[in-house]
Amino acid sequence: MGNSSSEHVDVPAYLARLGVEHEPPSLGALFRLHTAHVERVPYEDLEVQLGRVTSLDPAVSFDRIAAGRGGYCYHLNGAFSVLLKALGYQVTRHPGGVQGHGETAGIHLNHLPLTVTGLPEAPDVGWLVDVGLGDGIHEPLPLREGEYKQGPLVFRLRASEITPGGWRFDHDPQGSFDGMDFAPETAVMSDFTEKHVELSTAETSGFVRTLVLQRRDADGVDSLRALTLSRLPGVKTVLESPADWWTAIEDVFGVPRGEFTGDEQDTLWRQAVSQHESHVAEGSEVLPSA
Repeated sequence: MGNSSSEHVDVPAYLARLGVEHEPPSLGALFRLHTAHVERVPYEDLEVQLGRVTSLDPAVSFDRIAAGRGGYCYHLNGAFSVLLKALGYQVTRHPGGVQGHGETAGIHLNHLPLTVTGLPEAPDVGWLVDVGLGDGIHEPLPLREGEYKQGPLVFRLRASEITPGGWRFDHDPQGSFDGMDFAPETAVMSDFTEKHVELSTAETSGFVRTLVLQRRDADGVDSLRALTLSRLPGVKTVLESPADWWTAIEDVFGVPRGEFTGDEQDTLWRQAVSQHESHVAEGSEVLPSA
C-alpha cells in the first residue's frame, strides 16, 4: 500500500468518530465504514484557507480526523486506507486525476483513490473505495462497467481511455466535476507531494480561491462554498451572518468552531465574504478538484 504508519494510529478513536463497531473484513462492514465516513467526516479545505500546507502523512491525517476534523482527498483517503489496512483489508492507493468541468482528463495526481480486493464474499471482485470525492460516491462501487444510482446521483464506471488498465468514474451531471480516472499502479504518498503544495498555495487553485465543505449522505449532498449553503437536491441559501455561517459548519458538517482560535474564525469568515463577493461579480463558483 505504500508508506503508511498504521502501527501508530488509534483505531478505536477513529471508529468512534465514525460511530461504527470493530468487525472483521466483509463486504457489509466495508459498506458501513464507507457510508459512515462520508456522512460524518467532511470534505473541507479550511487549513488551506488559513494559509497552511498540511502534512501528507496518513498517520497525521488519521489523528486529525479522529479528533474531529476533515480534509480533502489526500487526507481522507490516506487516513481511510490506514484504517482499512489496520482492520485487515487489502487496500491499494492509486494515482488518479479528477477532471473538472471544461478540463482535460488525465492522471494529474490531483486525486488519490483507493481499491479494495480479497473480500471473503467476493474474493475476485475489486471495489472502488473513495471517501475523498466530496459529492461523489456514498457506497463503494464494484469494478465492473455499468451505471450505479446512489440517491439522486447516477455514476458510471468504465475502462479508462487515457491510462491502460485503469478505470474511469463518470460523475452525475449534477456533480461538481466531470469525472475521475485512475491508473492500475500502486501509489505512495510522496507521489502527491508536489501537487499537494500546488493545490494548497497556488493562486489558481480552487482550494485557495474557494472555502468549501461537503458532506454526502444516502439522500444527497450538503455543500458550503464561501457563504452559499446548498443541498443537492434542494435549494441554495446565502448565510449572511457569521453566527449562521458557523452554525452551519458545526451542525451540517460537524466541524467544531472551537477547533479554531478567535482570530482564525475571523479570518475564515472574512475569506468567505470576500470570495462570495468575487464569485457574485464573476457569476461563477469554483470547486476544488482533489
